[in-house]
Amino acid sequence: MKDIKGKYLFTSESVTEGHPDKVCDQISDAVLDEILKEDPSGRVACETLVTTGMAVVAGEITTSCYVDVPKVVRNTIREIGYTSAAYGFDYKTCGVMTSIQGQSPDIAMGVDTGGAGDQGMMFGYATSETKELMPMPVTLAHALTRRLAKIRKEKLVDYLRPDGKSQVTIEYRDGVPARVEAVVISAHHDHKAKMGRIQEDMREIVIKESIPKALMDKETKIFVNPTGRFEVGGPQGDSGVTGRKIIVDTYGGVGSHGGGAFSGKDPTKVDRSASYMARYVAKNIVASGMAEKCEIQFAYAIGVPEPVSVMIDTFGTGKISEEKIVKLVRENFDLTPGGIIEKLKLRRPIYRMTAAYGHFGRSEEGFPWEEIDMADTLKKAAGTR
Repeated sequence: MKDIKGKYLFTSESVTEGHPDKVCDQISDAVLDEILKEDPSGRVACETLVTTGMAVVAGEITTSCYVDVPKVVRNTIREIGYTSAAYGFDYKTCGVMTSIQGQSPDIAMGVDTGGAGDQGMMFGYATSETKELMPMPVTLAHALTRRLAKIRKEKLVDYLRPDGKSQVTIEYRDGVPARVEAVVISAHHDHKAKMGRIQEDMREIVIKESIPKALMDKETKIFVNPTGRFEVGGPQGDSGVTGRKIIVDTYGGVGSHGGGAFSGKDPTKVDRSASYMARYVAKNIVASGMAEKCEIQFAYAIGVPEPVSVMIDTFGTGKISEEKIVKLVRENFDLTPGGIIEKLKLRRPIYRMTAAYGHFGRSEEGFPWEEIDMADTLKKAAGTR
């Protein structure tokens, strides 16, 4: 996002793990994880669709192990929280259909020699405006949905169901976050819940626990279930498809996006692995002090190991030229698919946990692209303070 002088607003959203699109992302990544447990070299491109009472899994999978896909699907739906027919979607009774074939030999021919599993461009971004080096709007939006899921699972309230959304608008002044302009919470609930209680609970035990008090003021607008009710949700309320929340998954609309989704893809697919590497590199550049903001673009050709282009934009915040930063990146990071997989240890079953609440800005174990272990190396190489 270009630096804008003066005052302006920027908004990002998040969704809970029970949102229908996120149900699909988690199922696809659960299938991937199950394969990687037994076959770290398995090739997976797995898509899921859910609707009322049904889940459909399709794609291209080449592996030496056996996976009980319907069992994986039902377990994932159960863990998300769809455990009753009253929700319109239930892990015990929903239909599960599968249509899976092997990876195309034309694709395999390029991947087997260490080339990229597809063409395309991938972006990474980092900014110093939060401790996670993430944009503040999406960081706070994720905090809200994670809190919404937490109070449901811990039964701090008795009426919540798995679906839900949040949205946060931040007022920036000369490019710096100043305050929260607006908060939107849409909480999936049962038919007995009263709107007055939902609104009070969302304010007191979700919003106040998730957003720093210093960012809220009397002018901050709060909207809870703006339509009035949210009883019909999840796959009953809206069909879901893998890869339909790519902005929620990344930087909340800040910066650019190459268009490729992550979930259900093994790391030979650079849509996923190179996006992780781009975040890793951008975060280390900002952590090194070379820039306050950094966006990176990698572009690949199918079957070709090295990226065909590397672009860096520091939005005018760089301490050295972007041309020099590109040179440092190429000298200090292996950007081939094999190099990325090895550096970030991507042939492990770590993907189900990435499939809700964003792939970036996470502090849990299993997110190696969030490490800043290269910051000192870059700092020394660049000669920056």
